[in-house]
Amino acid sequence: MKNPIFHLAFPIGDISQTKAFYVDGLGCELGRESRQALILNLYGHQIVAHVTQDEIPLQNGIYPRHFGLVFHELGDWEILLDRAKRNGLKFYQDPKHRFPGQPTEHQTFFLEDPFHNLLEFKYYHHPSAIFGERESAEVGERV
Repeated sequence: MKNPIFHLAFPIGDISQTKAFYVDGLGCELGRESRQALILNLYGHQIVAHVTQDEIPLQNGIYPRHFGLVFHELGDWEILLDRAKRNGLKFYQDPKHRFPGQPTEHQTFFLEDPFHNLLEFKYYHHPSAIFGERESAEVGERV
């Protein structure tokens, strides 16, 4: 079986602002588009932005909701970080090095799109931490 791709739908308020952030800013490939929705290719995964008239609430911190990517190579993570900076994307949390010296050690940064959707991009120094290292209690920020 070929690996399936991930699909995520999320709310937006405006198609043109969404394209500016995701296509021009992040480098997503543009897929189908209507007045109410936009399909984007985020590194081979399908994300779909749906226009809503409902107010999109601000979160108090990075939980409970965010989405993003885990990179297999530090260099790829750094390329996206540089692109985000170069394109003036809004950082919700600046890049940081978390849990240094631990099996869950990783680099991370958070972006905020124009509609308050939070995106996290990270690179684990030890690939086993992506799905493993179950004996570690380190999951997310201390709340």
